Amino acid sequence: MKNIIIIGSGFSSLSASCYLAQKGFNVTILEKNSSVGGRARVFQQNGFKFDIGPTWYWMPDVFEKFFNDFNKKPSDYYNLKKLAPAYQVYFDILESLTISDNIEEIYSIFESEEKGSSKYLKKFLKAAKFNYEIAVNNMVYKPGNSITELITFDTVKNVNQFFKSISSEVRTNIKSKKLIQILEFPVLFLGAKPSNTPSFYSFMNYADFGLGTWHPEGGMFEVVKAFVSLATELGVTIKTNQNVDKIEVENGKITGVTVDGLFMSADIVVSGADYHHSETLLDKKYRMYSEEYWSKKTFAPSSLLFYVGFNKKLENVAHHTLFFDTDFDIHAIGIYDTPQWPKEPLFYASFPSITDNSFAPINNEAATFLIPIAPGIEDTSEIREYYFNLIIERLEKLTNQKVSDNILFKQSYCVNDFIADYNSYKGNAYGLANTLTQTAFLRPKIISKKVQNLFFTGQLTVPGPGVPPSIISGKIVSEMVVKNTI
Repeated sequence: MKNIIIIGSGFSSLSASCYLAQKGFNVTILEKNSSVGGRARVFQQNGFKFDIGPTWYWMPDVFEKFFNDFNKKPSDYYNLKKLAPAYQVYFDILESLTISDNIEEIYSIFESEEKGSSKYLKKFLKAAKFNYEIAVNNMVYKPGNSITELITFDTVKNVNQFFKSISSEVRTNIKSKKLIQILEFPVLFLGAKPSNTPSFYSFMNYADFGLGTWHPEGGMFEVVKAFVSLATELGVTIKTNQNVDKIEVENGKITGVTVDGLFMSADIVVSGADYHHSETLLDKKYRMYSEEYWSKKTFAPSSLLFYVGFNKKLENVAHHTLFFDTDFDIHAIGIYDTPQWPKEPLFYASFPSITDNSFAPINNEAATFLIPIAPGIEDTSEIREYYFNLIIERLEKLTNQKVSDNILFKQSYCVNDFIADYNSYKGNAYGLANTLTQTAFLRPKIISKKVQNLFFTGQLTVPGPGVPPSIISGKIVSEMVVKNTI
């Protein structure tokens, strides 16, 4: 039985560990932090609970497929609730659109905002559903080895979708700025701005309107616990507080890793840690990608996050609430073109205690606020405080309520923390953006070309950013290990 060490315990690592253990490998996960889950950890204080990382549960079919591979189902481990409404979007003071969990109601919302838009939306979502089925059934589970993975009858027939953007597709047919922002919003989960994202990725709109937005009772960390439970059932060993200092190679072949100065032997190493960081654990001659390579890549944003406890229930907000009252195109310039702190940032807020009483004491509210920012920019306590006050003022103004005097505590998380906790390149939060030139076979490779039995998984390789793609990445790497282990 071959011994496999997996570095990191995020969703891609946990997914890979389950598949590899199922195949008969002896699998050990090494996590540098004191808790599992990678970015999907949990923070608790004074009876409040916060998902530190992912807060959206989209693409439920991907989770179902994962558990089905082990003759299980999500409900064996956690309960799901479909959110109604799915989310709310603010554009001005008490001026918002609420996105229903019902597609007919969504058509009505569009039509009331712009006459004729519902007809286009039906056509758009029909294509989006078609793209989703192509993506999930034929593309995202591919290893990213060759352009031929993208060539099918359906993709060739609709090849123009890869050469025009989501933004150009939507803005050609919709005039309402509000509706444009709602249709462009889902591709932000891919880490790139809509003007740089191929229109093929409209399948994210089907994930939004077609499949809906869900909430696992207890939060996203309950999903992490489910993966840990399954992995443990399959015989995976999980060790925390294990900081890998070096990936050890002899004569071009993996021998193991050094952890806090101690050598641990392994026949195979799979790194689910940050790809750039993982390669710095190798001697330079064994690295596939140079610093220049990484510096030229388009990374998904980092984030400034705040976890806040309020001593009252908030009004005029939904479980997921987006604040799009400023110009995203201007904000995006500061993320992707000229890295800088935004003057008037868009932001997102999650109020899970609206749905789930486990997140806050009775008559209190737990809130997570997120501002997307450029990776690698200056991060200081003074900057964090300035932006916290800015978004709280905006929240009060837009939702017409006073909340600043009801804050019990706040905890921030930003670039420096992503680097310290996850060795994240420039403190990015979501990996590499899924732009046309960073899609599929154009992403960093899962299999090392320089070291035998070294593999990579996670959001910097295929298929890309987000929890469902990370789960898929774990399955892909497990298949590559089985096929390519020497």
